Amino acid sequence: MSALLEVSGVSVTFDGFRAINNLSFQIGNAELRAVIGPNGAGKTTFMDIVTGKTRPDEGRVIWGEKSVSLLKMSEAKIAQAGIGRKFQKPTVFEDQTVQENLLMALKNMRGWLRVLFYRPSGDDFRKVEDLAAEIGLKYELGRKSGELSHGQKQWLEIGMLLAQEPRLLLVDEPAAGMTPQEREHTTEILVQAAKTRAVVVVEHDMEFVRRLNCKVTVLHEGSVLAEGSLDHVTSNQDVIDVYLGR
Repeated sequence: MSALLEVSGVSVTFDGFRAINNLSFQIGNAELRAVIGPNGAGKTTFMDIVTGKTRPDEGRVIWGEKSVSLLKMSEAKIAQAGIGRKFQKPTVFEDQTVQENLLMALKNMRGWLRVLFYRPSGDDFRKVEDLAAEIGLKYELGRKSGELSHGQKQWLEIGMLLAQEPRLLLVDEPAAGMTPQEREHTTEILVQAAKTRAVVVVEHDMEFVRRLNCKVTVLHEGSVLAEGSLDHVTSNQDVIDVYLGR
């Protein structure tokens, strides 16, 4: 299986601190992957590099079948190439309804003129209904987003990213602050999404990672310490020493 994303020999230093140190790994086309590691392991910096927010000092980040370098592209171009990122704190338009938020996020919305004169088609409304069902907000379409619970706002934001039809979704600590029921539903959303695209979840919560039931990459001091199933990596003595034993 050819990789959708290939990170190879990437290093980045901030004020003498090596945040990423010769990092190499691959993500497949329709794959769910969890990335774990102690604070300062480089998890956020890795996402910053893939999305173009941070430029590495060395290494390659190769994307898609045409093997294009993401390092030559702007943040906007990387997003258009099909890489979506969800930050820890949800950012939705609180005064707009769930339906309006999802309509605004649809992939056909490109360029400010189109946004200004945008009139949703029947097809757009159908897409939004399907998305709302997928994220568990089917019955909340008419509600203002500001009225949603924390977990529901997180789902809406995932839905807004899915509306852009990304090929790779980077999700930062989706389970933080959720009720057990919300966390369970979040697992379902991410597992379902990964059937048709790559989903990378950065997470601290081991119980949540176990539920995802996917390959796990452990980062430590900016490079890959271990990789494999959760049981495999959590029985690795190095992982126990630097991460689990704390």
